[in-house]
Amino acid sequence: MKPAERGPLLVAAVAASLYVVGRWVLPPGLLMLVKPAPVAILAWLLFTERPDVYGRGIGVGLALSAVGDLLLATDEHFLAGLLAFLVAHLAYTLAFLSDERRLRPERALLFVVWIVAARWFLQPNLYRLAVPVTVYMLAIGLMMWRAAARVGRDGAGTPAERSGLAGAVLFGLSDTILAVNRFRAPLPFADVLVILLYWAGQYGIARSALDERSPEWRRPVVNPGTMGGAPRSRRSS
Repeated sequence: MKPAERGPLLVAAVAASLYVVGRWVLPPGLLMLVKPAPVAILAWLLFTERPDVYGRGIGVGLALSAVGDLLLATDEHFLAGLLAFLVAHLAYTLAFLSDERRLRPERALLFVVWIVAARWFLQPNLYRLAVPVTVYMLAIGLMMWRAAARVGRDGAGTPAERSGLAGAVLFGLSDTILAVNRFRAPLPFADVLVILLYWAGQYGIARSALDERSPEWRRPVVNPGTMGGAPRSRRSS
């Protein structure tokens, strides 16, 4: 973690803690404003710390997720919130594709089983939301698959690549629990579990960009062993 990240991440952690505790004490209006803060801060970090194709793709996904957080604060904006998160998943998918275009279909199998099983389990109570929920679930599966396909794109998998995959899976798990709780059966402590998994997932995806630099955004450094030597490139972390 770079020093420039510590302050914003601390503010994000405080906002997340305030939201979790504030669910029982804060007025709904203030709670609605606090909820998107952690992810919005991550989006700001991505736009300032990694302004390349991959970083901007992840940043757009985070920004859209923050919008989705606001919209999902009230039931009447559920479909609009779903749309914001759908486009966020597509932004993440395009970012992952910008790093790895090989299909790697074997890595999709687990996610196909996951999405099909979850969709079948939710079927009895979806009613008029069957189509939008199905489209959204397909986007989640696609996003997780492309995060998995990215691991080991240049040989051995890097911590940043694994962080992206872990974040995508945690995000998918959060959405799955949310859907089961909403459409099938209430789950104990579901709201807190969903938001914690969601934030962990978003942080993992953000770290996949913050912990490495793509070739066009690696900052040159001077080899200290030479006097005025030519700059060389390295992957900063």
